[in-house]
Amino acid sequence: MTTNSVTLVGNLVEDPELRFTPAGVAMARVRIAVSRRYRDRNNEWQEETSFFGGTCWREMAENVAESLTKGTRVMVTGQLEQRSWETQDGDKRSTVEVRIDEIGPSVRWATATVTRTPRSGGTGDWDRSTPPAPVAREDYGPDEAPF
Repeated sequence: MTTNSVTLVGNLVEDPELRFTPAGVAMARVRIAVSRRYRDRNNEWQEETSFFGGTCWREMAENVAESLTKGTRVMVTGQLEQRSWETQDGDKRSTVEVRIDEIGPSVRWATATVTRTPRSGGTGDWDRSTPPAPVAREDYGPDEAPF
């Protein structure tokens, strides 16, 4: 199986949007602005900005919504996923988003304080031998995308 991975460093365009699926699974959507600065042929500085959407799930989603705000410089790793749909007018649309594996504040020009949260079950143990269950189609409603 072929996988892809992406790493983005940029600023949050807005506060993370925390929602819950009908099954009660937490999901947070983020929008990230990634800027590239370069000198053109006339030796003048130019800047290009690209915008990327991303989604994270479960405890990470709740932590993101509680910890990160608009303007925060973040580092994101994840996988690119394409989503397609049809509008009510019958137009076909498509987008590429990041299914976020890891996200955190960048400390290049800022400081951050990390506070560990207890794992589900309340033991506080960080047992990484059992990965979280993947998001199932039943976890979200008919009007919600899985990422």
